[in-house]
Amino acid sequence: MKRVLLLGFLLIMTSCYNVERNCKAYKTGEFKFSYTIDGKQKTGTFVRTEDYSIDYFDGKVDSSSVRWINDCEFILKKINPKNTSEDDAIHMKILSTTDTSYTFEYKLAIKKLNKPTRVEKGIAYRIK
Repeated sequence: MKRVLLLGFLLIMTSCYNVERNCKAYKTGEFKFSYTIDGKQKTGTFVRTEDYSIDYFDGKVDSSSVRWINDCEFILKKINPKNTSEDDAIHMKILSTTDTSYTFEYKLAIKKLNKPTRVEKGIAYRIK
């Protein structure tokens, strides 16, 4: 009987847990993130407005348009793609937030035929 009550209590407690998602606080601002290329850890920054995202990484600047689906999801589309893979739009989703950062996942906005959907995760930290 104790086990049933304990299991019921744990089930109720875990079902009440909600991940904090204050996405509106992260719609605009200046952020930094870490990424790995060829086994080397690097840091990039980006500035996002309601309509644009400007990325700074490896001494390069790249701009994308931002189209918000809702407060926690948006589509990024490169403004001047240099090749066909950069022409693909990216679907970004904010999964959780803290006072200084947010965890996100991203994938191609349109699924490619005969290719598995690749979903990646990351953390962005607010600079300003």
